[in-house]
Amino acid sequence: MGCAFIFIHLLSFISYLLTYNSYLLSLIFYLETMSNRDVFFVVTGPTATGKTARAVHLAKAIGGEIISADSRQIYRGMDIGTGKDLAEYDGVPYHLIDIRPAGYRYSLYEFLEDFERVYDDIRRRGKPVIMCGGTGMYVETVVKGIKLPPVPRNEALRAELAGKSLEELTALLKTMKTLRNNSDIDTVARATRAIEICRYYELHPELKALTEPHPMKNALVIGVEVDRDTRRERISRRLRARLDEGMVDEVRRLIDDDGIDPEDLIYYGLEYKFVTQYVIGQLTEEEMFRQLEIAIHQFAKRQMTWFRGMEKRGTPIHWLSSTLSPDEFTERVLALANAMSNNMNNG
Repeated sequence: MGCAFIFIHLLSFISYLLTYNSYLLSLIFYLETMSNRDVFFVVTGPTATGKTARAVHLAKAIGGEIISADSRQIYRGMDIGTGKDLAEYDGVPYHLIDIRPAGYRYSLYEFLEDFERVYDDIRRRGKPVIMCGGTGMYVETVVKGIKLPPVPRNEALRAELAGKSLEELTALLKTMKTLRNNSDIDTVARATRAIEICRYYELHPELKALTEPHPMKNALVIGVEVDRDTRRERISRRLRARLDEGMVDEVRRLIDDDGIDPEDLIYYGLEYKFVTQYVIGQLTEEEMFRQLEIAIHQFAKRQMTWFRGMEKRGTPIHWLSSTLSPDEFTERVLALANAMSNNMNNG
């Protein structure tokens, strides 16, 4: 009877430990990070790797706030197509989501301006900052400490460039800077503005220096890694789920109720490009699904190419497997943060 009594109470104690394990781990993680409040956490990686869930778990463990680095989740009403599951944040404060109307064309300059304002505010309140998102250009520009000083309009230069084709403007811009993507050359207006900025920096080299890398010494970049086959399977499954959730109806609402020009939605690419083309009759449903699925797979590949390029350009990325449990993932991130904090303190 005595042994049975002890055994029953031992099982109850083990059950208690298992029940409160997550709470205890979070408490330990929080205490561990009291010394690395200055570490700037970045959770990034290609699409369909579960970045947001990882960042939310980390934020809960350390009492942090999340700044989105997703170039499409900034737009209001574009929810299903961008995977904007706000319930996933589960009470964790988030920023730079739903800050512009659909149809707006947000720029890197605006992102850096908004990011700096939010980052400074969170730090001023003594909270850890976590940036989460897969827009490589946003992530790299932030962690490299690149600034984009305001540039005034140059009416004389604009008059000189007026009448030139997009191809001519692109050729001229290529003589002035290296083009890593097409954001500067997707329209005549953007190409003209990019040339205007380059010309201004030529005349003001002291401002040009601010646009050169000055890497953030406190940035800890974590990449969420998933093998290619798993990523492809997740992308296809997620696409079907989004269509089932009403992504086509969302696009119809944006066009019919909100008055968004279809061309403005097509500009955003991926889901909004191909679903819009289906809604306005340019694609059949089968063509839409097949072409969109291929485009998302290609997009994920381009993201990985960008991140590998970041590493080659001097930004260390600590890759952690998406198969890690949330607790294991957070524990490894905080171990890296503690090591970085110690190095900063000893340096």
